[in-house]
Amino acid sequence: MNIIKSLWVWISSITFVLLAFPVALILWLLALAFDSRRLMNNRWMVIQGIVLTKMSPFWKVIVEGREKIDQKKAYIIIPNHQSLLDIVFFNMLRHRLRWVSKIEIFRVPVVGWEMRMVKYIELIRGNKSSVARMMEKCAESLQEGISVVIFPEGTRTLTGAIGKFKTGAFQLAVKTDKPLLPVLIDGTGEIMPKKGGIIFRNRRIVRIRVLDPIFPGQFGTGDPEELATRAQALMVTAMDQLRSEA
Repeated sequence: MNIIKSLWVWISSITFVLLAFPVALILWLLALAFDSRRLMNNRWMVIQGIVLTKMSPFWKVIVEGREKIDQKKAYIIIPNHQSLLDIVFFNMLRHRLRWVSKIEIFRVPVVGWEMRMVKYIELIRGNKSSVARMMEKCAESLQEGISVVIFPEGTRTLTGAIGKFKTGAFQLAVKTDKPLLPVLIDGTGEIMPKKGGIIFRNRRIVRIRVLDPIFPGQFGTGDPEELATRAQALMVTAMDQLRSEA
C-alpha cells in the first residue's frame, strides 16, 4: 500500500509540474521585456508549491507565524532542513524569495530550468569562487527586495535534530545589514527522509513555524560564527518547544 501511495504522489506531482511548465515559460518570455526581477515567475513558482502541497491527502501542513513576515521586506531566511519536501512546503509562507541550491538540482530537467527562470542562486559545494558568486547574487537579490533562503545546516539531517550551522548566511547578514528570519519545519523527515523514498505510515502532520525576525540591531555581534551559534541555539530551543506542543 505504501508503494502505491508513493507512486501516486510521484506521478501526480510530475504530471502537474509538466503541465505547469508552459505557463512558466510564457511568463519568462514576457519577463524578458519588462520584469527583470522575474516577479511573475516567482509568484507562479509559489503557486505551484502550494498546489503540490495541498493536492496530496497523505499529509497536512500547518503554518504558524506567517503574519511575522513583512511582505515588503527582504530577509535572509534560515530554515532547518529535514527533507527535500521542505522546499516544496516552504511555499506555504507565500513569500517572494529565491533559494540557494546546489548546482546538481539546476541540472534536473524542467525543475532546474524553472529555477533558472526565477533566478534561484546556484552553489557548487566546496568551490570558493562559487561561494563568492553565491554571496554576490544573494546580496543583489536582497538589494532588489527579494528574500533569499539558505539552509544554515548545509544538508538534510538524518536524525531530525538541528545540526551545527555554517556561517555563510550570517556573513551575508553582517555584510548586507539585512534581517535574519528563522523558520522551523518539522515532520518532513518522517515522510521523505534523506536516505529513502516517501514513507507513509499514517497521515502526517507537518508544522512550519516562523520565528521573530532578528534585525541587525539585535545581532549583538559582528562575528558571523558567534551569530550562527546564537541562531542555532535559538532554533534548537524553539524546536523543542514546538515538539512539546504536538
